[in-house]
Amino acid sequence: MKKIVPFKKDISFDNNIAEISSISLEHTLKLQEENIVSGEFIISGTYKMTEASLNVDPFEYKLPFDISVDKKYDTKNIDVDINDFYYEVTNNEILSVSIEVVLDGLEEKPREEKEENTLTDEIETLEETREVENQTQTVSVENNEIEVNEETNVKSIFEDLDENERYAVYKVHIVTENDTIESISSEYNVNREDLEAYNDLSELKIGDKLIIPSHEDK
Repeated sequence: MKKIVPFKKDISFDNNIAEISSISLEHTLKLQEENIVSGEFIISGTYKMTEASLNVDPFEYKLPFDISVDKKYDTKNIDVDINDFYYEVTNNEILSVSIEVVLDGLEEKPREEKEENTLTDEIETLEETREVENQTQTVSVENNEIEVNEETNVKSIFEDLDENERYAVYKVHIVTENDTIESISSEYNVNREDLEAYNDLSELKIGDKLIIPSHEDK
């Protein structure tokens, strides 16, 4: 596979350019790293400062060139060369050069099986994560009551509970506008000390979630 890379440069001369008598192009381009081609264009020749002049003056310019090859290409067999070169003198002081670099021998890398397996593993891991999230989100909730079958399903809610105590059911009360600690205690038949053991009652706000413990015989 071949790729053509264009390069253009305007070279300013210190003297008037009436005529380019001779010109040549050489290069030092080569693959420096796995996907980096770099080097220099060496443009040299002779020119006349006036059309009537019998004398010619030499010139030489070195132009750096760097290009990054897409990593999807295998560059181990790459061949770097000049495909075309042309120039133009403008305003008797600018030498405009256009160079086409050809990158030959490029091959697209095959999709590695390892990469496919890695992608499949990532997808499976993502699906498993989503399943766990969905399980957590679909814990049975009826009448503000959450039945705890697996502690991990509601760990974010009950992580501060005393592991030495057992409960059959945990109720979650969402604080409303007219709620007070006394009204909540009366509604669930629990005392203030039980509520304080599992909740911060220093400042109740609408929307706060309170854990209402219900003891099971040990």
